[in-house]
Amino acid sequence: MFGQPSETTAPSANALIKDTTTATFRDDVVAESTRQPVLVDFWAPWCEPCKQMTPVIEKTVLAAGGKVKLVKMNIEDHPQIAGQLGIKSIPAVVAFQNGRPVDGFVGALPESEIKGFIERLVGPVENEVDVLLAQGESALDENRAEEAAEIFSAVLQTEPANVGAIAGLARALVALGQLDDAKAVFESLPVDAPVDAKVQAARAALDLALQAASLGDVGEFERALAANAEDHQARFDYAVALNARGERQPAADALLYIIKKKKDWEDGKARQQLLQFFEAWGPIDQDTIDARRKLSTLLFS
Repeated sequence: MFGQPSETTAPSANALIKDTTTATFRDDVVAESTRQPVLVDFWAPWCEPCKQMTPVIEKTVLAAGGKVKLVKMNIEDHPQIAGQLGIKSIPAVVAFQNGRPVDGFVGALPESEIKGFIERLVGPVENEVDVLLAQGESALDENRAEEAAEIFSAVLQTEPANVGAIAGLARALVALGQLDDAKAVFESLPVDAPVDAKVQAARAALDLALQAASLGDVGEFERALAANAEDHQARFDYAVALNARGERQPAADALLYIIKKKKDWEDGKARQQLLQFFEAWGPIDQDTIDARRKLSTLLFS
């Protein structure tokens, strides 16, 4: 859908993680470790702790953004190197640097401890995906929707099930007016994805955009209200259209006017719409905070 931005793309898994053999160990590990540290994960197919640690260490290495590589060696097929290094228990990880082993650990460690192990070798590391997500969010906040879409797409090329990137891409596409593409993005959400506030906000933004797309021009509602200020349906539609144009406070004020005049109009439809605005804008957005304060004043004064 969008190409990867060259300055923000993380190294691919294929570039950072590979399997090795006795014959290729010198090139894959000894020679490669003169360029950056290489972790060698000694494992075997029958080792359950090895299976538990594999996704954790792979994730941590990828998060280091190319500062370290991971080479995996099946000691059942290739026992010689492990024997030479005196490895008697697996999983075992040995770090090579400048052509020689410099550190290691035995057993399936949690992600935080593996990250600490890597940082002892290369210094502090940032999670590349988290950096990209933050860049995408900043681009959205600054109305650079196309750039945001490219960044979130780059994340999804390496982590297709990343919920934050899915939500961010959907919001960017809504901002670009590509509503069908935004709907398609939601189809990539894992069926067991946890409830996520950003996903809910993106869905609300899409629903509002679809709602606004079915309405007429803003001028039509302005003329209707000029003729009859108490035309609540025209004011309601006007609020939805204003929100689609990014005019949040006028949109909220239009709904607040309806609530003030007739709180139970259409079974509280104006209040429900305002709450959907809040969901799409986000709970800590200043427009949400300001409009929610006004709503509270109306409801509880």
